[in-house]
Amino acid sequence: MLHRRLLKALSLASVVLASSVQADEGMWQPHQLQEISGKLKKAGLELDPTQMENLNQFPMNAIISLGGCTASFLSDQGLVVTNHHCAYGSIQYNSSEEENLLKQGFVAKSLDQELQAAPGSRVYVTESLTNVTDKITGTIPSSTKGEAYFKAIEKNEKALVAACETSQDYRCEVYSFHGGLEYFLIKQLSIRDVRLVYAPPSSIGKFGGDTDNWMWPRHTGDWAFYRAYVNKDGKPADYSKDNVPFKPKAFLKVNANGVENEDYVMVLGYPGRTNRYRIAQEVENQFNWVYPTAKRYREEYIDVIKETAPAGSEARIKYESTLAGLANYAKNYGSMIESFNKGDMLARKQKELKDLQAWINSSKARQEKYGKALTELNELVAQGQVNQERDLILAYIGRTNLIGVSKRLYRLANERQKPDAERKQGYQDRDMNRFKQGMKRVNRRYDAGVDKAVLNHFIAQYAQLPATERNATFDKFFGIDKTFDAKKLAAKLDQMHKDTELDQEAVRLAWMDKSVEDFKNSNDPYIQFAVSQYENDRKLEKQDDELFGKLAQVRPAFMSAMIAYKKSKGEPVYADANSSLRITYGNVKGYSPQDGLTATPFTTLEGMLAKYVAGDDEFDLFENIRTAIANKDYGNYRRESLNSVPVNYLSTLDITGGNSGSPTLNGKGEFVGLVFDGVYESIIGDWDYNPKLNRAIHTSVPFMLWTMEKIDGAQNIVDEMTIVK
Repeated sequence: MLHRRLLKALSLASVVLASSVQADEGMWQPHQLQEISGKLKKAGLELDPTQMENLNQFPMNAIISLGGCTASFLSDQGLVVTNHHCAYGSIQYNSSEEENLLKQGFVAKSLDQELQAAPGSRVYVTESLTNVTDKITGTIPSSTKGEAYFKAIEKNEKALVAACETSQDYRCEVYSFHGGLEYFLIKQLSIRDVRLVYAPPSSIGKFGGDTDNWMWPRHTGDWAFYRAYVNKDGKPADYSKDNVPFKPKAFLKVNANGVENEDYVMVLGYPGRTNRYRIAQEVENQFNWVYPTAKRYREEYIDVIKETAPAGSEARIKYESTLAGLANYAKNYGSMIESFNKGDMLARKQKELKDLQAWINSSKARQEKYGKALTELNELVAQGQVNQERDLILAYIGRTNLIGVSKRLYRLANERQKPDAERKQGYQDRDMNRFKQGMKRVNRRYDAGVDKAVLNHFIAQYAQLPATERNATFDKFFGIDKTFDAKKLAAKLDQMHKDTELDQEAVRLAWMDKSVEDFKNSNDPYIQFAVSQYENDRKLEKQDDELFGKLAQVRPAFMSAMIAYKKSKGEPVYADANSSLRITYGNVKGYSPQDGLTATPFTTLEGMLAKYVAGDDEFDLFENIRTAIANKDYGNYRRESLNSVPVNYLSTLDITGGNSGSPTLNGKGEFVGLVFDGVYESIIGDWDYNPKLNRAIHTSVPFMLWTMEKIDGAQNIVDEMTIVK
């Protein structure tokens, strides 16, 4: 894994698959729906595609972002539904050994029983998307190169954001598409009083745990409910008992019947990042080095936490969310590697580039316009991979709490010496509320014993790198030399954790207002660490900015060539996912993961009961749900074709991380489920869509309603929604 800035650069897309875009492939921007309206109608969409381009129209104005996950409104009282794993941090935040909501679940029977979500929780309602390409790159002189080009882009982005954010009620961001070929300014209403309404116990919301993660058949009730609150004037406000539920412009009706095999479905959401447009050199490095190494680091991280914090302890509860995230992506990377080694993606990428170059070379005009794009991109990508081994392990060291806290606080002190417009993004006045909430969250996910154990483990591995590849300032602070002494490191970390005060919320918040001199004069060992690393960190950042500036000029040139090449073949073009609002569509459908096996598209309550193992953290079930299933107490939610209640189902939708919590809609725009995962074979879909194997996994509405009514006693929430059949 490369440095953060380089990752940002590389995430700007660069190469398209050799195969034609399939009907269900693509994460489409709202304004592109006219291009594919015929396919949408043929697939089963009953709404007007042109209406869906308008963010102020149904159903787009019912879709919201949580800043990492998607969600949607299900009532006119600001009721929000998302995945259980998206609300996991808030459930954990409100849990303790005495009252573990992760284990027992939570239902607010009335508004006054709803709990504050984790600090920093937000509901973002997208209001507008504006093409600002001319204002971002159109004003930069052609003579501007490297770091200067990066700074110019950053300056223009900050100016647009500042003009857009007329108050703290709005959050605006500039997103790049097609490798920087286009830029869009996205404006979102930012609701900051968010409360937990309902979460099933983890035995439902996380049923199957890590074992079933990314697998089919699946029986997971991955949902939870929030509520968005505003002040009495209807505007976003900090938490207050006087606030009232937000009234959205639209909300989704809930179809109690759910879906049948082959039904049209679509997901509207905020997919995080795909890499369908990387060049072959990037693909080879990612699958042969980055993923295998990152998978090992994550598994080791998990082992250290579990060895240090016993199950059920206060320390383990603090790290449950961290463990879930580590395990999720460790398994993800394993599937990536396995699928890559079985398939021919690299060969197809290489052929794609060869064909593209031949197409360019066949025309003098194209040679003049695109001739150097691929060569220059290859050279820059190679530069970015030089120090990746050091950067990756330092990134995992930086995941520990106090390392990151101290560095961010000292960076803030330095940035505050500049005018606000000149500060680094993330350290401007607009960022301070989010920054403060981040400082408040630390103790809910921090234990000194775990922090020390993780640092000991990874610093010891880092010390094995050749001295020429290590960071000299880091080595000096921790006393790493030719004769690395593990006991000496452990003693230093013990002393640092003993003497630091950054593990106290009030102290962290106080440091937000201190000067650079205060930091330099501090005796706190973690503050001293941050000060010691600062100058070298800025030097490395400057190098990354130089590289990013070059990539920001070469990558768009390359994508321009690729788009022109694809259009010459009559192929549609969609941009890689980048956390902006997208639509993906398809049908409910099973698949054949391997020769001789066919997976049907639905699972049932009986399948869930068959997996039950008493006392198993992953497959345990409370007695009430076991009894209800055994007695076939289906209520109104029995599916005749299954003779049971459908639990999860499969579709051909093209999704990725960030789509978690996205509502699944039928052709009428009715809520028929929540997408929460993909099958194991489709994980590589972030890079390579395969219509035969790509399947998304959804929680069905009948299972949700059945559980809420029969199991969890959440009838008041069911009554709040508009249910149709």
